[in-house]
Amino acid sequence: MKRYRVAILGCGSRGTVFCSLMNQNSERYKVVALCDTNAEQIQKIKKVTTLENVREFLNPDEFLKEKYADVMVIATPDREHVSQAVKAMNLGYDILLEKPLSDSREELKLLLETQEKTGRTVVVCHELRYGPGFRKCAELIKSGTIGKLYAIDASERVWYMHWAQAYVRGIGASIERGHPAILAKCSHDLDLVQAYAGSECDTVSSVGDLSFFIPENAPEGAAYRCLDCKHQDSCVYSAKKMYIDLWYERGQPAFAWPFNKVTLVNPHTEESIRKGLREGEYGICAFQCKVEKVDHQFVQMTFQNGVKASLKMIYAQEAGRRLVFYGNYGEIIFDERADNIELRVFGKKTETISIQSLMSEEQSHGGGDAVLVNELYDILSGTTVCTTPLCESVESHLMGIAADESRKMGGAIVKVHQ
Repeated sequence: MKRYRVAILGCGSRGTVFCSLMNQNSERYKVVALCDTNAEQIQKIKKVTTLENVREFLNPDEFLKEKYADVMVIATPDREHVSQAVKAMNLGYDILLEKPLSDSREELKLLLETQEKTGRTVVVCHELRYGPGFRKCAELIKSGTIGKLYAIDASERVWYMHWAQAYVRGIGASIERGHPAILAKCSHDLDLVQAYAGSECDTVSSVGDLSFFIPENAPEGAAYRCLDCKHQDSCVYSAKKMYIDLWYERGQPAFAWPFNKVTLVNPHTEESIRKGLREGEYGICAFQCKVEKVDHQFVQMTFQNGVKASLKMIYAQEAGRRLVFYGNYGEIIFDERADNIELRVFGKKTETISIQSLMSEEQSHGGGDAVLVNELYDILSGTTVCTTPLCESVESHLMGIAADESRKMGGAIVKVHQ
């Protein structure tokens, strides 16, 4: 049985998840090299995943001058994905590549051209498509249970604390350091919609705004940092409530998201979290951050096979995606909040399937992370077809690019393929 050597570029939250899962599958994978510009991240990932005897690098450019493994996991900040993937493919690496890939049509074209030239395998981390609940929906649609699919209504209901943590504070608020919100948050959803539609997308229109996370909406007399603010115990978006209070509510986890965004001290302490909030970006008032992205967006899509779809990106009291599939003989309702899939075939009694019942255990991304890592081995070995190949991911990214172009033009209809 072949054991694939793995190099991990980017040792943050996502890099740690994949490193941990691969380390648990030690008969299939051996992590041999780590690279991150932050030495603390490397020490953190080694401790969390109990890695030993790995090569360590602090400079991605140096790391990408030689080939140290068979497979590279690229889990760096969004803007670095394309250049690093191109270098890795040219070195002979197969790649597990985090998304979003890019908000540039030219960069996406470069990725595809490099893959064609090098013949490397590139698996994109659209983990949701590997989740058992999402796969069940695909199976029901493909089997013709509801007849011919003609419409999809998707909602990405982002937990309000997650929205403030990931897209208002920190790197997620910046266009320079990240991609537009519709790609940064909804690359999963665009990928799902495109896969379920089963066709290239023809046109897109979209509207959205930054209307809430602006200085005018800050509580009266709000301080620049939450720990200095008189509203720190009452404001819904208080960093104290999001990180310190929530940490206690969750039983003081040793090292976990979202607290690891504030401090790399492992295990976390209240002192380390407070220090991170006083010194870092995550302790700034949510209404006084320099947000460059919309805080809600709506997208309408028409596919070449006639399927129509809508996607709503909103922040909400409780997280949970909801997808409704309309066919000419029935409908399917997938709802993470309700933990069920409803199969409503016309003229028949509604069937309900528990999403959790489809998973072997509680896992992130609807169980998709673990399945993705398991299937990656078979993809690399040539015994299974990749569920999320680069070519399909590029299609959904082009949809996101077109959506942002449309938004900037006030909702004009934009051709996806130009």
